Formats: sequence, C-alpha cells, structure tokens
Amino acid sequence: MATTKEVPGVRPEVTELFEDIEQTFKATELGAERWYILALSALVGGTEPEMADQLYLYIISKPEYSQSSERQALVRRLREVLVKLVSIIGVCKPLEAVIAIMKTEKEEDRDYSFSRENWNRDDANHERGMDWMQKIYTHNIGPTLDLFKAHQDFKWISTEITYGLYLSDRQVLDDLDTELLVLVGIMIQNLRLETHWHIRGARRVGMSKKDVETILGCVRKVATFMGVALTKIPTVDEVEEEV
Repeated sequence: MATTKEVPGVRPEVTELFEDIEQTFKATELGAERWYILALSALVGGTEPEMADQLYLYIISKPEYSQSSERQALVRRLREVLVKLVSIIGVCKPLEAVIAIMKTEKEEDRDYSFSRENWNRDDANHERGMDWMQKIYTHNIGPTLDLFKAHQDFKWISTEITYGLYLSDRQVLDDLDTELLVLVGIMIQNLRLETHWHIRGARRVGMSKKDVETILGCVRKVATFMGVALTKIPTVDEVEEEV
C-alpha cells in the first residue's frame, strides 16, 4: 500500500501501517475513531509501546485535530485506552506508552483531567463491574467465575478491579471502545482461551461477525509488523456457535 503523505516524526513504514488499518476500518460499522484504539492496544500489548508517540503524531496531523481542544479530547481517549490496558497487560507497557506520548505533546495540548479521582471500592463499583461482566459473558458468567473457586483472589480481582475499577468505567470510552481494546490487548499476547472469550464478547455487545473478523485481521497486520507470532488464536467461525 502506497503512503499518501509524509507525516513529520513518523517513519514511512509506520505511516503505511496506520493508513492501512485506518482505511480498512472505513469498510466496517465500527466508526471512524476506533481504528487507533486497535493500533494502540496492539502496539502496547505487543512489543512496541514506545510507538504510541508515532500513533499520536500521525493522528494529530489530520485536519480534524487542528485545534488544541480536539487534541486534548484525543489524549483523553488514548490515555483511557492505556489505563484500561493496565488490567489486561500490566502497568509497565502502558507507562512506556503514555510517557512517549507526553514527550511529544505541546503544553497547550495537555489534558489534566483525572478520571479515577473519586473511585471507591464500594457496592456501586461491584454492581457496575458485574453488569458489564454479565454483558460480555451472559450465561457463561457463572462457570467462568467458578474456575476460581480455589483461587478467590483472582475472582475478586476480576469482579472488583478488572471489571469494577477499569473496564466498566464509561467516562471516556463506550462499550464498543472498551471491548475492542480488551480483545486486541488479549489477542496480541497470543492467548487462546481469553481471546475466545472476547471474540464472543465482542459479538455479544453488538459487533458484527464481519467486523470482528476485520479486527482480527488488523491485529495480525500489527503483529507481523512487530514480528510477533500469533499461533493460538481461534477464528471467529470457531467461536460463533457460542454467541
């Protein structure tokens, strides 16, 4: 695929990758702003978290991000992707990514909002987390949580922290944004079981079979770029009968 333009600060081969994913997403029902959630999640969950700066520079080169307020709104979305990825891949890679972005930001573009400032591990957090977990797992939620009968710490982490603190928060990212980053962040780690769960979850929250197949194809493009082998990933067809 030919590069259509040079983007200052972004390597040509990286621009080509981003253009490819962006153009591919235009044929989906996933919306114009979700391609970069996939790109960021795959890079950070893979081997290239520091390439978050290249993604940021590529995005803000577009006319729709010419105003500081638009770049601040973008950073809120990128940062929330990274915050939620902490629950999927750990803290260190998202830290590398957010620092890389920070080094490229202009002072007037910085956003100082703090989404989790008033968070409490209370009943409301639990209910919010369980509600989102129910949407992803539906009738599979009981058997899934029962996997941890002898490992209650992991059940608690799943309900109160992964889903309660991180994934059910809707201040910045919506349901489709969130399930997209979760699926991508898991898949790029070549995890068979959890990728299966979240292909199914993506279908359950409203993504079409065709669009989920497109997501998996785009993740493979990023994986190839990074030299990451994805050998354990189920196909959408293999999961479809469980949806």
